[in-house]
Amino acid sequence: MTDATAAGFELHRPYLMRLAYRMLGSLSDAEDVVQDAWLRWHESAPEALANPRAWLGRVVTRLCLDLMKSARRRRENYVGAWLPEPLIEEIGGPSRDEDNLDIPYVLQLALERLSPLERAAFLLHDVFDVPFSDIADTLGRSEAACRQLVSRARRHARQDAPRHPLSPDEARRYAIAFFEAAHSTDPTALKGLLAQDAVLHGDGGGKASSVLNPIFGRDKIGRFFAGLARKPEQQGFAPRYEPVLINEMPGYISVETDTEQAVVLDIRDGQVHAIYVIRNPDKLGPVRDRLKGS
Repeated sequence: MTDATAAGFELHRPYLMRLAYRMLGSLSDAEDVVQDAWLRWHESAPEALANPRAWLGRVVTRLCLDLMKSARRRRENYVGAWLPEPLIEEIGGPSRDEDNLDIPYVLQLALERLSPLERAAFLLHDVFDVPFSDIADTLGRSEAACRQLVSRARRHARQDAPRHPLSPDEARRYAIAFFEAAHSTDPTALKGLLAQDAVLHGDGGGKASSVLNPIFGRDKIGRFFAGLARKPEQQGFAPRYEPVLINEMPGYISVETDTEQAVVLDIRDGQVHAIYVIRNPDKLGPVRDRLKGS
């Protein structure tokens, strides 16, 4: 492989990483897929390709579809709920550019409910502006079938999109207020932040303590966190935390008594409607690195 050919692949790597992460919800799996695409690029004749970006996009999409089949089988044996790997960035940090992998966490979750083909078609068309003719070639379906896939995917994905973006000050304020309320033995403040029908989701993957099933309702969630704060091991323990954006949504990362965690807050109309707590250590490598450096 010539230097020019290698540089040609690197030019498209950010796009391929964004596509693979959004397809798979796992940064490590996305990196493996892009590496596999690089090997196929190396074995091909890239200088003869009329549209290298489209060719690589097809390769990555098909690799992701193959991996999603085995991933779904693995998740059948996953302990508790499976949540996407969180991507952390500083609140009010530099403007996002095309290298950024972020996609709102609630949208990433909505994508998990789509079939693999719906997910691929939706991302390629609505997120990456790939024409239906190329999507049909990638998925081995007709253009009409691909349009139907996108239409069905939109109905699922759009209903869970955040209502409006928060300013950095708002995001930081909600994150701090929730952290402080969640670590109080009095549930009053926390319940004041929550919507009546709020829901708590947790992901420990069987490797860290976490709720196995969602907790529904303001009162039950308030009692749950107050109960955690009353545990003997919490008394006198001062957890470290940092307000952050997680996949474009407010939240925080923290070191608790037994593990690190990332907490994502879905804020709508001034209330917390959903909380996602990721505690599976396999998904928290960047969180550990960031907290060690703080």
